[in-house]
Parts: sequence; structure tokens; C-alpha cells
Amino acid sequence: MHCLARLLLVTRLLLIAQVLFVPHVLLIALCALPFITGCESSADPKNAGQAGKVDGGSSPDALRLAVIPKGTSHQFWRSVHAGAEAAAKEIGNIEILWKGPETEADTAGQINVVRNFITNGVDGIVLAPNHSQSLMDVVAEANAENVPVVIFDSGLGEGPKIVSYVATDNHHGGVLAAQRLAEAMDHKGKVIMLRYKAGSESTEQREAGFLEAMAKETNMEVISSDQYAGTKTEEALNKATQLLNKYREEVGGIFAVCEPNCNGVLEALKQTGLAGKVKFVAFDPSDTLIQGLSENTVSGIVLQDPFEMGRQSVIALAKSKRGEKVEAVISTGEYVATAENQNQPPLDRLLRPEKFGQ
Repeated sequence: MHCLARLLLVTRLLLIAQVLFVPHVLLIALCALPFITGCESSADPKNAGQAGKVDGGSSPDALRLAVIPKGTSHQFWRSVHAGAEAAAKEIGNIEILWKGPETEADTAGQINVVRNFITNGVDGIVLAPNHSQSLMDVVAEANAENVPVVIFDSGLGEGPKIVSYVATDNHHGGVLAAQRLAEAMDHKGKVIMLRYKAGSESTEQREAGFLEAMAKETNMEVISSDQYAGTKTEEALNKATQLLNKYREEVGGIFAVCEPNCNGVLEALKQTGLAGKVKFVAFDPSDTLIQGLSENTVSGIVLQDPFEMGRQSVIALAKSKRGEKVEAVISTGEYVATAENQNQPPLDRLLRPEKFGQ
């Protein structure tokens, strides 16, 4: 007999017993109650073995790992998210809790996200700090609560204990950008470097690498390197437009250090009529920048591997939880895409990395 039919029968018996006060009917109704218990799981074989499962199949004892990006508005972080989820599926019995501030400028918001995850008792945290110094205290709080932390993408100041640092060699990425820009300019001319945001360790390393490599170019000069574009494309567009107009008669090349900056710079080059005339090297891809490679308005794009960054970060944290040895620094590589090599592996994959939700 189906659960619903059983329930209706017992309900009627109880009503009869209550109205007529027939003791033996009441006894029959009460004896029938145990047959209802548990009938839900046996009614449908599809439910067999699912008792205790939560959140799409993760068991109650699954590792709950918080993955916290610098922000959530850029395509880069969607690829990191995809990599984190891939690692969880690969390892098994891991639940990814993805949350971050909307913009990379919201350091206070990111601190609150970390603190809330600590309070909620997650088993570990994977964090891309959007400020190398400001996130130190909250990571120390995680240490105090025995919540292990893996840092990825951008470094953290010395002091708090971390499991591992998973990232691009950003300094080398900056060197590659300088080398590509010099090559595109025939190793002569004047260039602009547009900075991103003070305290962002990853982009500061790119800037340092670029300037060090450019200093070795005897026939090249950096005419502006102290201007910050901010964290939004619109801000970068305004700042790049100002610089391009100021140095219009002498600038031969420009470098921007991350996706939102680069999108703004390319639009500024177009609006000032300098696209294709001033050589431009970007860092991190977007559809617009990839199109620029083919249109000769972008001379090169320095690439990271955000998917692998997310994947390796979760793997490192899971290994740590199992008591296995984890490397202190895990590099995910850096590459340069040009118009000529953009369709060759692994550049084709890195230009269009897998994104969460695709």
C-alpha cells in the first residue's frame, strides 16, 4: 500500500476512534503508525542510498572549503571557480563555498567574508587577498581557530601561517611583458606603464618585473610609471586617455597589468586614434583583447592559468587536511600570446579558459 493510502486509512481510524471512542479501533490505528515511518525512502528506489546526503551529494562529513577571490566581477575569477569545483569533484567529498566581494577595491568586504567563514566553522580557506597587508590580521584569526589557509593569486605579508602559496610568477610575467613590448617596438622608443592598485601584491610584482626588464633596454625609456588606473575599466579608460593625450607626440608603447585596466587602455587607444600606432601589451585576456590580437591593436597578452590556480589551491588544502606534505610555493606558469601563436596549445586554452557556469 502506498504511503498516502496508508496515511488516509490511519487518519480515518483515528477520527472514528475519537468520535465514537471505540478502544479497539484506536488500538488498530496506533499500531498502524509504525508502518508509515520510513515509507518515504522505500517508496522510490531512486532514493535508495541517499539518506544523509546534502548539497547535491556531499555527505555530512564532507570538507567544507571556502574559496574567496579578490572580487567576483572579472572573468578571471570565474575560471578560478571552475578549477576549484573541478578539484572538489576530482577528490570527492568536498563542498566548495564560493564567496567574495563584488569589486577588488572592497578590502573591508573581503575581510568580513573571511571572518564570517571562520565563524561558521569551515574546514579550510582558499584566499586571494586583495591587499597584502590588510588581510594579515584576519588570516591570523583563522590560524588561532585552527582553520588552515591557502593563499593564491596574490601574496600575503609575512607573519600569519599559510599552507601554501599558489600563483603565477608575477615578477616573471612582468619581465615577459617588457620583452614582448620591446620586441614589438624594435627595441627603441618611449613607453608608459599603468599601475593597478596600491597593496595588490600580484600586480606590484608585475610592475616591478616590467620596470627591471625595461631598464635593460638601452634604447628605450619609461616616461610614466607612477599612475594608478584603479580597479574598474571606466577608471582605466579615463587615466589612460589622460596619459595618451599628454604624451601623444612621443609615446610608442604602453603596458597595463590586469584585465580591467587593459580593457580600459584598449578603449582609450581607440578613442584617441592611437590603436595600432602605439604598441600595447596586456596582462590577462578578455574577448576584446583577444580580438585586438587579430586586429593588430594588441601586440601581446601575458597569460596565467586561473583554472589550474583554483584547482591546485583546493588540492593543496585537501592534502594538508589529510596530513600530507604540501609544497610551500606552487607555480601555475606564465605565457605570452601573440597574433602568430594564439591558436597553438596551450595558448588557445589559456586565452579562453573554462569558466564556472559555462
